[in-house]
Amino acid sequence: MSALKDRLRADLTTAIKARDELRSSTIRMVLTAITNAEVAGKEARELSDDDVIGVLSTEAKRRREASVAFQEAGRTEMAAKEAAEGEVIADYLPAQLSDAEIADLVAAAVERTGAAGEGMRAMGKVMGVVTPQVKGRADGGAVAAEVRKQLA
Repeated sequence: MSALKDRLRADLTTAIKARDELRSSTIRMVLTAITNAEVAGKEARELSDDDVIGVLSTEAKRRREASVAFQEAGRTEMAAKEAAEGEVIADYLPAQLSDAEIADLVAAAVERTGAAGEGMRAMGKVMGVVTPQVKGRADGGAVAAEVRKQLA
């Protein structure tokens, strides 16, 4: 079993004992998403820590998008709840990369793939190199935007 999943289960018990409603409901939701990922597909499997981080990243992204949508609709209390859930999930994700760090990784990937003069046609090549390096540590949209900027 993955260490991250064990940590989530232990933190769930602690949150329930502390009567921390937000934290316990958020961790329950995340553990359910992990279980769903484990049983998806043709046969059940145990997720590795990297797979669990992928599920956590997806859940965090959902919370960010929902928070923005609620904010735009004028539902500030729901937006705040989604943002708070996102912060709980972020505690379990690796430290996020800064914009400068993303730019450095993209520049190195452009140089390594020799894509500097190819323009946007080389986007897939560069993203293929950068994506594994930033998995769980940066939003894919931010990485893609930086790749577009450097290839333009």
